[in-house]
Amino acid sequence: MSGTRLQDLPAGERPRERLLAHGADALGVPELLAILLRTGVRGASAVELGRQLCVRFPTLDALCRASIEELRQVKGLGRDKAVTLKAAFELHTRISREDRHEAPVMDRPEAFVAQLRAEALQLTHERLWIFLLDTRRQLIRREILGDGVLDQVLIHAREVFRPAILANAHSIVLAHNHPSGDPTPSDADVRLTRDLVRVGHLLHICVTDHLILGRRTLTRPVDWVSLHQLGICA
Repeated sequence: MSGTRLQDLPAGERPRERLLAHGADALGVPELLAILLRTGVRGASAVELGRQLCVRFPTLDALCRASIEELRQVKGLGRDKAVTLKAAFELHTRISREDRHEAPVMDRPEAFVAQLRAEALQLTHERLWIFLLDTRRQLIRREILGDGVLDQVLIHAREVFRPAILANAHSIVLAHNHPSGDPTPSDADVRLTRDLVRVGHLLHICVTDHLILGRRTLTRPVDWVSLHQLGICA
């Protein structure tokens, strides 16, 4: 294949088409590198360049650690191709770094409030957030579900549970702010929460809590309310 251009190969043998048809696991390292390199050079296809890289750097760790100058020592690997590879390897390094730091366990309402308090205090309208949690109550991510006008947020159950379904979340925690500063739940807050708890039971996604954030005052030292603690999410 050293003198064959990838576009001249049958579709079933081209790395991109093979990845689309069979998944990334079906490709060898030279083929995966060929997709990043995109093109070869005179006398060597992108796959052949990938093979030469594997010979020059026998392990993936050595390949990832190679500098741009070391990568360019492979014949046919110019600056742009070396930079593309280095960028891909840096993404791998950062992913590995993320894996070493487990997501925080969110098992107390204070943990959610702490993430939102500063943001909520700056808002003059209501905002509804959702926390997506896995089976160990570790945080998958946090999203904003909607912004309201002054004292209301209009939300539908499908908008609440869509991100939870897409993230394969086991449970969710909702939170919104009261710009008035008083975190006391309204009748609408209670009705919405109970409706979402019922929908969550049908979808097997637990609505663990609904938190309402306000502001501290001299007479109100606690600036949030947990509807779970009030027995509404139980």
